[in-house]
Amino acid sequence: MIASIAGGLLMWGTHFLAKAKSVPATDYATFGAFLAVVILLPTIPLQMILAQQTAKGLANHRERELSGVIRFLCLCALGLWLVACIAVWALQASILERLHLTTAVGLWITMLVVLFQLWLPMFSGVLQGQQNFLWLGWTLLISGIGRVSVAFFTVLALHAGSTGMLVGVLVGVAAATAVGAWQCRSLWLPRPQPFDWFTLLRQITPLLLGFLGFQILFTADTVFVKSYFEEQAGFYVSAGTLSRALMWLVLPLATVMFPRLVHSAAKSEKSNLVGLVLTGTAILAILGAVSLSVLGPWIVPFVAKKSYVPVACTVLPWYVSAMVPLALANVLLNDLLARPSAKLFLALCIFGLSLVYLFGLTQFHASLVMMLQTMGGCNLALLGICAWFTWGAPAWAARAKG
Repeated sequence: MIASIAGGLLMWGTHFLAKAKSVPATDYATFGAFLAVVILLPTIPLQMILAQQTAKGLANHRERELSGVIRFLCLCALGLWLVACIAVWALQASILERLHLTTAVGLWITMLVVLFQLWLPMFSGVLQGQQNFLWLGWTLLISGIGRVSVAFFTVLALHAGSTGMLVGVLVGVAAATAVGAWQCRSLWLPRPQPFDWFTLLRQITPLLLGFLGFQILFTADTVFVKSYFEEQAGFYVSAGTLSRALMWLVLPLATVMFPRLVHSAAKSEKSNLVGLVLTGTAILAILGAVSLSVLGPWIVPFVAKKSYVPVACTVLPWYVSAMVPLALANVLLNDLLARPSAKLFLALCIFGLSLVYLFGLTQFHASLVMMLQTMGGCNLALLGICAWFTWGAPAWAARAKG
């Protein structure tokens, strides 16, 4: 958990380069847009799928089947990435025009980042499912250290601007992927055994849709802001970086909880872990949100240029307020999807909500605050859905049986 927070702070440290003279606000906004594309990748569902499969495979002593699952998903990610590269090459001109870019260097660096960003959560998920939190934490630290050190060198010494920041991201995520793959090699190197495709699909579909919907609610706003508010995007990214730091504070609680719940469910063991994690998350998230809202005018100049302060401080209270229900919903979602009886209907509801959110951003973007209000409303709806499936649906079913 300490490593998760430290790794998040290190990754956040890259944004201090927004104060550098070689990184104007428009250049920083470009970096934020490319980074948002990377963040939008289904890293959370990929990690949770591998964490679930690893925890179940180890609990049921099916390591060689697990090896086949890991290899299959990694090869699928590589195949999809190659297809995406072809699509980006075909649409390169329109992408550059849409994002107001004059060169494709940053775009193709981002594509390399995408490949490693697809593989990293898979190996991180295996480490998480093993409950090997030591090396799971080190992958986060290595990614953060590589990102910050290379980005600072390329920007401050070579004056590379947003391209240098992207190179830092690439080096960090590639190094973390290599370390993660090496540390869990005992599970994916052995000769694989065939596995039940239908059972695997039935198990991972709720996780894929549910956590993908969560990730869209968590990250999609930055891409839309870059499109609708070109001049204010850099200021918005700085506020978003601070707000997502709040999530970095509380996400490790659910990360530790998930494989333990899967392992307990596989062995029909009871646990009170969810209540403890939910309480801890609520306390940390609320205190963090209040602190950022009050201290924003002093924190933003420390991270970014003084010109960022008016816009960033205007949207910051709305941003952190939207993160609180999302943090609480994440705990309940991890609990619900860790159960063997995880319902596809729950996942469809969450994914459907994320599509409503995306549509809402296309309709309600008169101001940055309006976009954040849309985000906050959808995050509250997500919390309501998770709360209903956690407490409301079981109580209703019990009354129906009675």
